[in-house]
Amino acid sequence: MNQQDYFAHETAVIDEGCQIGKGTKIWHFSHVMSRARIGEHCNLGQNVVVAPDVKLGKNVKVQNNVSLYTGVICEEDVFLGPSMVFTNVSNPRSAINRRGAYERTLVKKGATIGANATIVCGIDIGEYAFIGAGAVVTREVKPYSLVLGNPARHAGWMSEYGHRLRFDEDGIAVCPESNEKYKLENDQVDKIG
Repeated sequence: MNQQDYFAHETAVIDEGCQIGKGTKIWHFSHVMSRARIGEHCNLGQNVVVAPDVKLGKNVKVQNNVSLYTGVICEEDVFLGPSMVFTNVSNPRSAINRRGAYERTLVKKGATIGANATIVCGIDIGEYAFIGAGAVVTREVKPYSLVLGNPARHAGWMSEYGHRLRFDEDGIAVCPESNEKYKLENDQVDKIG
């Protein structure tokens, strides 16, 4: 790891034994722990903690006040909104050591998690899923799904550009920004082409 390949603010703490990709920026009061792996061109805002064995793919944006605990894996192009929360143990107790019981949470490519959302551990969030601000996610989220509320419930479908998809009678929708087409079939969305 070459310090000149990435930027870390002088108040950031970077432990020995972590990997940080080229072009990544780590801002004020953040802490990257040993064995964490951060991809290229990521941005970690103020007061972010990245625990051991966390993996962040290329171009992950982590906003202020987010803690990424052991067990969290984010693929490339993931957006983590301000103060959103991951958990890593289903049944925590102060007096019981559960360090060997950390559960995996996988956030797949292109997914967005809104500000103040909570992601309960042990689930997968599908590609380009969109978790609304303040949502409490307690179960898997399908690719392209928009989920809102507490507990989070499916509320629609989103394009890769982050626009709500409106499907016609043939199950086809067009993103208003990219003009990419999507097909809804059997309660699943796929991009066409």
